[in-house]
Amino acid sequence: MRTGRPLLAAAALAVVTTGAAYTFGPDAPPAKPAKDAKVVKPAKSAKPARPAKSAKPAAAEQAPGTAADSVTAACPTDAKYPKREMRGIWIATVQNIDWPSRSGLSVAKQQAEYIRLLDNAVKRRFNAVFFQVRPASDALYKSSLEPWSKYLTGTAGKDPGWDPLPFLVSEAHKRGLEFHAWFNPYRAAFEGGLDRLPENHPARRHPDWVVKHEGKIYYNPGLPEVRDHVTAVVKDVARRYDVDGVHFDDYFYPYPGAGAKFDDDAAYRKYGEGAKRADWRRANVNKLIAQVDTAVHEIKPYIKFGVSPFGIWRNKAEDPSGSATSGMSAYDSIYADARHWIKKGTVDYVIPQLYWPRGFKAADYDVLMPWWANEVKGTGVDLYIGQGLYRVGATDTPAWTKPGELPSHLAQNRRNDEVSGDVYFSGKQLLTNPLGVLDRVVKGYYTRPALLPLIKDLGGGAPAAPADVRVQDTSVSWKSSADARSYAVYRLAPGKTDKCATADARNLVAVVPAAAGERQVFAAPGGGTYLVTALDRLHNESPPVRAVVP
Repeated sequence: MRTGRPLLAAAALAVVTTGAAYTFGPDAPPAKPAKDAKVVKPAKSAKPARPAKSAKPAAAEQAPGTAADSVTAACPTDAKYPKREMRGIWIATVQNIDWPSRSGLSVAKQQAEYIRLLDNAVKRRFNAVFFQVRPASDALYKSSLEPWSKYLTGTAGKDPGWDPLPFLVSEAHKRGLEFHAWFNPYRAAFEGGLDRLPENHPARRHPDWVVKHEGKIYYNPGLPEVRDHVTAVVKDVARRYDVDGVHFDDYFYPYPGAGAKFDDDAAYRKYGEGAKRADWRRANVNKLIAQVDTAVHEIKPYIKFGVSPFGIWRNKAEDPSGSATSGMSAYDSIYADARHWIKKGTVDYVIPQLYWPRGFKAADYDVLMPWWANEVKGTGVDLYIGQGLYRVGATDTPAWTKPGELPSHLAQNRRNDEVSGDVYFSGKQLLTNPLGVLDRVVKGYYTRPALLPLIKDLGGGAPAAPADVRVQDTSVSWKSSADARSYAVYRLAPGKTDKCATADARNLVAVVPAAAGERQVFAAPGGGTYLVTALDRLHNESPPVRAVVP
C-alpha cells in the first residue's frame, strides 16, 4: 500500500480484473497478478469587486469594461486556452519520497532541492503545490503540539536547526505558486511501538488515543479527543503560517491489509449510540472533516480546505448510484464518504485519485472522471483530478507504457465543464519527466499560464486596477495595487480589440507575483498592446489597464 500521499493510498486498489489483483503505489513495486484474488469490496456569489480607480498614465489608459471575469461570460472562449485551471503537484515528505531526498541533508541542500522542484513546476506552467507538512503526527515545521519529523534529520523529534515552513511557503509564493499544507489526519507512526516515539509525542502522552494495527500506530477516529487534536494541529498551521490551503489525503481508517481487525471496540461501546459500526465510523470521519472546515475558515476565511479521496466512492454492485467499477470502495473499506462532504459543503474542493488508465476494466478513467463530475455539479465544490504521474512508464499495465495515456486524461477533462484542473503525484517526476510526458502536457495543454480556479464561497474581491501604467523601452510598469498578490499580463495580437481579450488565456503571457515596492515592472517579450490586471490571493481579477509597447 502506498505511504504518504493523498494519492498514494489510491494505489491500494485491490481490484480484480480477469482474476488479477493490482496494488499500485510508488513505495512498492507493482504487485504480481494473484490467482483467484478476491475483490476488496467495498454557490454563493463572490463579493462584488471594488470599482477600479481611473488612471491617466502616459502611453497607457484604462481599458473599457468592468472586472475581467465579468467580461468572460459575454465573450466566446476557446477550450484550448482555459483562463482558470488548477495545475498542482503533490510534494510528499513521508519516507523521503520527494523532499528532502534523504534525511540528514544540510539546510542549504534541502533548500536547493526544494527550489529545484518549484522551478521545474513553474517551467511547466503549474500554479500550485500541495506540500506534506505532517506525514504521521510529526511536523516539518516548528510545533509545540507534535515532534519534528524524522524525515528531516533521520531522528524523530530532533530539531533540524531551522523552521522550513516559512521558507517553503515564501519560495512558492515568489514563483506565483499557491501553497496547500497537506496533513495526514490519523496516522500516528509507521512502525514499531510507542516506546520508539519521542517522549513528547501525543501518542506516548495519550496511549488511550491509539490503535495498534498491523505493525503501525493509528489515532482512533472514534474519539472526540483525537478529532480535537487533529483540528488543533491544523489550526496551529493555519494561524501561524501564510498557507493558501489545508489538504487531507485519503488515509482515514486503515486500508485493508492482512485482514486484522481494527480494534475500536471500546470507543464503539462508548460512542456508538446504537449505530451500525460502519455508519458510526463514517460519521466519525465526517465529524472531523466538518470540524476542520469550520475551524480553518474561522481563522482565515480565504484558506481553501479539501481532500483527495480514493478514486472509487462505491461500486454499482454495492450502490446503484456508485460507479461502474469493481475495485475497493472507500465508503465501505476506509469509511470515507466523499459524497457526504460534497453534499454538505464541508470541503471547498475534492481531488479524487484517479490513477488508472482509460479502458482499465476494474477502474476505468473514462467512467470515474464523469462520475465525480456529476457528484460536484451544482454544489459549488471544485473538482480537480488526481493524476498518477508516478505511474507513467510502469510496465504492469500496458496503457502506462504509452506516453499519450496521461495527456489523454486532460483531453477528456477539458470536455467536462465540472473539471477545473489536475493535481499530479508526485514531485520527483517533475525532474525525471517519465516518457517525456510532461513535455507533451505542456505542448498540448499548458501552452499558456492559467489563473487559479475561483472558489466564490471564499469571498475576497478584485483589487483596484493597476494605476499609473508606464512604458519605458520594452518594459511595462505600474503602481502596486493594494491587496494584490499578483498581476495577470495579456498581450493582444495586432489588430485585435480589447473587448474579449481577457476572456480566456489565449492572450495571457504571464501571471506575475507581486514584488515589494511601490511599482511593479514587467519586461514585455515584444511590442504590441498589453493589458494588465491585479489579482488578490484567491485570483479575483480587477479590470484591465492598457499599455502600448512600441
